[in-house]
Amino acid sequence: MFEKLVEILKANPRKIVFTEGSDARILEAAAKLKAEGFLTPVLVGNVDEVRAAAAAGNFDIDGLEILDPLTYDKMDEMVDAMVALRKGKQTPEECRELLKKGNYFGTMLVKMGVADSLLGGATYSTADTVRPALQLIKTKPGAHLVSSCFILQKEGAELLAMGDCAINISYEDKKDKEGNVTLSAAQQLAEVAIETAHTAQTFGMEPRVAMLSFSTKGSGKGATVGLSQQATAVAKEMAPELAIDGEMQFDAAVSPEVGQLKFPGSKVAGHANTFIFPCIEAGNIGYKIAQRLGGYAAYGPILQGLNAPINDLSRGCNADEVYKMSIITAALA
Repeated sequence: MFEKLVEILKANPRKIVFTEGSDARILEAAAKLKAEGFLTPVLVGNVDEVRAAAAAGNFDIDGLEILDPLTYDKMDEMVDAMVALRKGKQTPEECRELLKKGNYFGTMLVKMGVADSLLGGATYSTADTVRPALQLIKTKPGAHLVSSCFILQKEGAELLAMGDCAINISYEDKKDKEGNVTLSAAQQLAEVAIETAHTAQTFGMEPRVAMLSFSTKGSGKGATVGLSQQATAVAKEMAPELAIDGEMQFDAAVSPEVGQLKFPGSKVAGHANTFIFPCIEAGNIGYKIAQRLGGYAAYGPILQGLNAPINDLSRGCNADEVYKMSIITAALA
């Protein structure tokens, strides 16, 4: 998996900004990336503190760019750009205060083209990584929401993709002031399915997308059953080139025998490798079961729908996870 992504980066040089530049895990990963030469790290933090932390861990970061929000020579330009992006929601003074923080400063570095991608969350919460991205990077054309997926890898097994497991708690119709539906719950879940399929393709997968439920082809009733059914129909209409089917139970999605028994004629049933959950509860529990009991390495959450690749780390991550998520994030640029 990573060999393919490294080849992408060798052919297309990229810069990635780390919002927590003095963290030992970040520094270890940055030093490794520097030594290998296919991806250029940019570290955010106080220069002396970053260098001291690198020296303490014996990490070679000589030559890497270290940018301190408190001494950045283009801060006035950055403040003006952020004020314009916030469209009156924040004053110049408020923007300047926010930009002293690594998460906002790093996000604006991506917005202004100093870096191509961002990886944060070693000490920040997911919300503190996603919020600046939503406010400043915003969703890409055609996207109505940000979602996430995990890529699961296990030796000798096919790669799997699962979404959304980290961002959207549930799906409800969005309405205007008059009560008219502007974006249905089914459209949102369908968009998650399509974005997850596209992420899977980045990893060299040929996505076969199962819209998961506790019901297969109408065998059960309930709100999430109807949501998965409707989202399947919307997704097929939005992306007819993708193999998408549902609603189906997990056993029908992965077992050829059960799939053809419960969902005869489906090209996805029994052969799915991309799984879309009807709510975050199911998704978060599902990927962690695969990780902890199934022995899969889980990479993510990979954020989808943004104008630039910005991803979140677990606060319990190690340097190897930072290194691998850096490759994933930059390859999406």
